[in-house]
Amino acid sequence: MKFPVNGKVVAVVGMTLLLGMVLTRIDFLVAERRGYQEEAVASVQQSHAGAQTLIGPMLQRRCTEQWEISVGEGESRRTETARRDFELQAPPTRLVVESDSRADIRYRGLFKVNGYMARTVMQAQWPHLTPIEAHREHMGSRLTCEPARVWLATSDVRGLRLAQLTVNDAAVDVRPGTGRQETYAKGLHAVMSESIAPDDGSVARGPLAVGIVVEMVGTTSLALVPAGDETHWTMRSDWPHPSFIGRFLPDRREVGEQGFTAHWALSSLATSAGAELMVGRPLCAPDAGPLSNCLDTLAVAYVDPVNPYSLSDRAIKYGLLFVVLTFVSVALAEALSGRQVRRVHPVQYGFVGLSLCLFFLLLLSLSEHMAFAAAYRWASGCCVALLGIYARFMLGRLRDGLWFGAGMALLYGLLYVLLLREQTALLVGSIGLFAALAAVMLITRRVDWYRLGSVDPDDDGVAVAS
Repeated sequence: MKFPVNGKVVAVVGMTLLLGMVLTRIDFLVAERRGYQEEAVASVQQSHAGAQTLIGPMLQRRCTEQWEISVGEGESRRTETARRDFELQAPPTRLVVESDSRADIRYRGLFKVNGYMARTVMQAQWPHLTPIEAHREHMGSRLTCEPARVWLATSDVRGLRLAQLTVNDAAVDVRPGTGRQETYAKGLHAVMSESIAPDDGSVARGPLAVGIVVEMVGTTSLALVPAGDETHWTMRSDWPHPSFIGRFLPDRREVGEQGFTAHWALSSLATSAGAELMVGRPLCAPDAGPLSNCLDTLAVAYVDPVNPYSLSDRAIKYGLLFVVLTFVSVALAEALSGRQVRRVHPVQYGFVGLSLCLFFLLLLSLSEHMAFAAAYRWASGCCVALLGIYARFMLGRLRDGLWFGAGMALLYGLLYVLLLREQTALLVGSIGLFAALAAVMLITRRVDWYRLGSVDPDDDGVAVAS
């Protein structure tokens, strides 16, 4: 049975809507696989180490002041001991940090988790210790202080592999925990000698220099809280695709195929992180928004620019456009060629559309086992070959099959450019659509669409305006 043109248009439109539902289901599958990847990241973080943030270093000293007070009147009057417990803290005046990291990729099944091993050297300086010098508030009181300590906190202490600490170039023992039981409890600390901070509350005159070397592992990101009044952080890594997050971008950065180098320089005029540490402001994720009540951080995320799930999701968003452009090409070949080209049945349109949809499923599945570029080549190559061979028999001529296959290859090439050029995808896509519409308009400029709608399928000619 021959399909009238109008009925055929309705059938093809209905087929297009059904294919749109197929694409939506594939999109759901992409989201599901992305969820599995996030679960893999969480699993590695639970059994290995999560994103790491270095907090500090800080000087800390706990003191107690005791004095006698009289309570009551007359014969019930008695003397009691009152006390005041207080804590003194001081961020470094100058903090210089150098970090070197290398990639340490982990896997959970098919899913890759970006990890790293990092060695960080910190040099913290205090020109004087006046901020941790204790003073009496009551005449004749007894003032005693615990040994002063310097502490460094981490967001995930399980990632610590090695820690060394020096005070004025003398090595001291590193102990677990920060000694702070409130916000930043996990990390390490070292106790100052009696000569630096005696238990009577006084302090030694002169500068204090603390050196810390930390080797640690982590996943997804590495961050630093700029605790010093003046903070300098230099970061080097072999990871070629860094994403600079946190509250401040680096002043200088060099990114290449062999890795990156970045440098931050901040003063207390730009960040109040040192003061916020003393009041226990919480630490949030490095990419927390600027309005969040969290510590400022400098951070680098280890990201994959060619994420198969995000790119597959972006590709599917062009899927319906692929189907429409392909159907338009088939319809034009059929309408403009008269008897030279076989009439295409709506079922054949459906087969062509399904092969286009299966491309996205092939792309997703192959990209989990190989690089995205290779997966794209294999998936697009198979679909172009299939469509070219099918078009040769669907349209009836080898030449038409070759031209159709070449057109599909061009379409897949355009899609690949759109996927890789995220910043200019809108520009490239809009120019491509304009070019496609202009080509259709020019090719069909002499078509009499009213006559085409009533022409007999067996007619030799094409409804062309005189």
